[in-house]
Amino acid sequence: MPVILWDIDGTLIRSGGAGKDAMEGALRDAFRLGEIKDEVPYSGRTDCAIARDLLRVHGLDPSLANQHALQEAYLGKLPESLKTRGGIVLPGVNDILAVLKLREDVTLGLLTGNIRRGARVKLAHFGLWDHFTCGGFGDEHFDRDDVARMAYRDVCASRGHEIDPTDIWVIGDTPLDVQCARAIGARAVTVATGWHPVEELTACRPDQCFEDLSDVSRVLAVWN
Repeated sequence: MPVILWDIDGTLIRSGGAGKDAMEGALRDAFRLGEIKDEVPYSGRTDCAIARDLLRVHGLDPSLANQHALQEAYLGKLPESLKTRGGIVLPGVNDILAVLKLREDVTLGLLTGNIRRGARVKLAHFGLWDHFTCGGFGDEHFDRDDVARMAYRDVCASRGHEIDPTDIWVIGDTPLDVQCARAIGARAVTVATGWHPVEELTACRPDQCFEDLSDVSRVLAVWN
């Protein structure tokens, strides 16, 4: 009975940079900054870690109060950024989710660095939120491995019993997705629809690696 935990950005959707645009706009407005320094990496990281580092880089106290202020401002800006940035659902995703949602033996969840409310706004914008029943989010944890542990606990609670970690699959577009899968003993699928090419992803030794998810039958065969 497979549990499939999906990353969001670069795996399910490409937002056109809406997340970064909203986060940096929020930083500018909430703390009355001018130019935003492009020194903080986003790929594969949690919103919590990104917010902390953005504050530090701009000489601001990375206190919980300031992190929360930044996150609230970000949530206020995200819907408009999604509208204007012209993002897409990535190839194959809608068809794969539609098939898997009908299978009673499959649990669909999320394992993402997005804060929960941000994940909901993004996925609802693209009509995907209702596919997922459980998961781990980047509200509290700086380390993606801790988000994976959170997701594992939530999956077990959702199922009502302990889950064999080898029945869990993490699917994402970064080396950190493979790393956090291994942190909970799960299997990993990578897809090169984000910032990392196939060669870099296969070097992380995932169980499966795809250029993209457009070959729906081939992808679904992983869980048959």
